[in-house]
Amino acid sequence: MDNEVCEMTCIHEDKVLRGKTKLQNEDILKVKNFFKIIAEENRLKILYALSYEDELCVCDIAAIIEATVATTSHHLLSLKRKGLIVSRKKGKFVYYSIKNEKVVQLLNAKLSLEDGVLI
Repeated sequence: MDNEVCEMTCIHEDKVLRGKTKLQNEDILKVKNFFKIIAEENRLKILYALSYEDELCVCDIAAIIEATVATTSHHLLSLKRKGLIVSRKKGKFVYYSIKNEKVVQLLNAKLSLEDGVLI
């Protein structure tokens, strides 16, 4: 295996300055927290399930992820608090859907990475 570390130090100050400037304009903590919330397996399953259907009730989501309604509700609340999903009540049922199409686009982007780049 080749050594993948520079053999000598050479700082490209213009690139370092650009990189630091761009990072100052990014909300890294917000991005980290977004990926942290979807990194949990059941929450990711929920988002995938909701990306395939316009909306699902809590009972259906619980059956899909093979979890209790209580556990599912906890995950749904976490996703809702982060602004990823929305809910509506109809009679005795609560239905959830993805709030922003960009979440679906992110999930679909994974499909284009399956050729070995990420997975």
